[in-house]
Amino acid sequence: MNRREFHGSLFRLSAGALIAPRLFAAAGPGDSPDVRELYKRAVVIDSLCSPFQHFDAAPSPELLGAVRQSGITAIHCTVSERTFDATLGNLASLEALVENHPDIFAIVRQHSHISLAKQQGRIGILPGFQDTEFFEENPERIDLFQKLGVRIMQLTYNNRSLFGDGCLEPGNAGLSKAGIAAVGKMNEIGVAVDLSHSGYRTTSEGIAASVKPVLISHSGCAAIYAHPRNKPDDILKSLADRGGYFGVYLMPYLVASPTVPTREHVLGHLTHAINVCGADHVGIGSDGSIEKVVLTPAQKSDFDADIARRKKLGIGAPGEDRYPYVPDLDGPDHMRIIAEELSRRGQPSSVIEKVLGRNLERVLGEIWGTA
Repeated sequence: MNRREFHGSLFRLSAGALIAPRLFAAAGPGDSPDVRELYKRAVVIDSLCSPFQHFDAAPSPELLGAVRQSGITAIHCTVSERTFDATLGNLASLEALVENHPDIFAIVRQHSHISLAKQQGRIGILPGFQDTEFFEENPERIDLFQKLGVRIMQLTYNNRSLFGDGCLEPGNAGLSKAGIAAVGKMNEIGVAVDLSHSGYRTTSEGIAASVKPVLISHSGCAAIYAHPRNKPDDILKSLADRGGYFGVYLMPYLVASPTVPTREHVLGHLTHAINVCGADHVGIGSDGSIEKVVLTPAQKSDFDADIARRKKLGIGAPGEDRYPYVPDLDGPDHMRIIAEELSRRGQPSSVIEKVLGRNLERVLGEIWGTA
């Protein structure tokens, strides 16, 4: 699901107030000292995440403080809209966010910026696209936006695009000629191909067509719960065999409705993905925000209205009748809690550090180059 559609109009913001220096994520009551130290030294990357839920007003000092204390090194953040002009506007507003808060945020335009964000204690933002309409009409815009710093792009959203079928298309027609050309162009100029919302055939053909590793930045495992947004084991194996990356999301589609997902469901999908792909190819792409979700009556009303709107547009997924997050993995400490849960399940520190972000950092280096 495109979190930008649930979280309102992203990047309409103004300058915030001054806040205290960044700290590492606060320890939870069950944290082990070893995991706390691992988390402090780890490169922590959420492969689909927004800093905040809303950008309609300046973030408060308290909100900025909570986000910067998350210990997260970088996030892949959706900036695409359905139109060219609106997408350019989001990129301009992202620049404003960093300009207003340069001690907290930085834009990641090349691989070395990830480690630099870690060294400087800032949160690196990797701009990315989920919608493709604005460059389907002019594929040369792939090159334009790469020059503007967008280096992760999906080929499809849920429905059919010029490039291929999304995960809700019953025809499951796979990549088009234009899609094959788009993959080639992305490979050529160093843009990561993201297949998260693609249909099964589009995903398989995208993996095969790409000469570089590809991303499934936010999804789940169909073997655990069969859902159009989740990927079957044969795709996971193919992705890993070609060096790619699979991010497990924190979304309702981990389990059948009306069950509200918990961390146990997330860890079930995550453990399965590690077993199928190997520990070098798996991470977390929450498809949420660093900010904690607090379900006020107004928030519930907004969510309900947007679920109805998405259903009317034909882009709502089955089971999109629950709020789009995992309540016990909600907020700035979601990556730290996952690290602790992996440790409790016997995963060694080397695997936990890879899942937290080293895997995505490595794969992006192979796609972008390591400059």
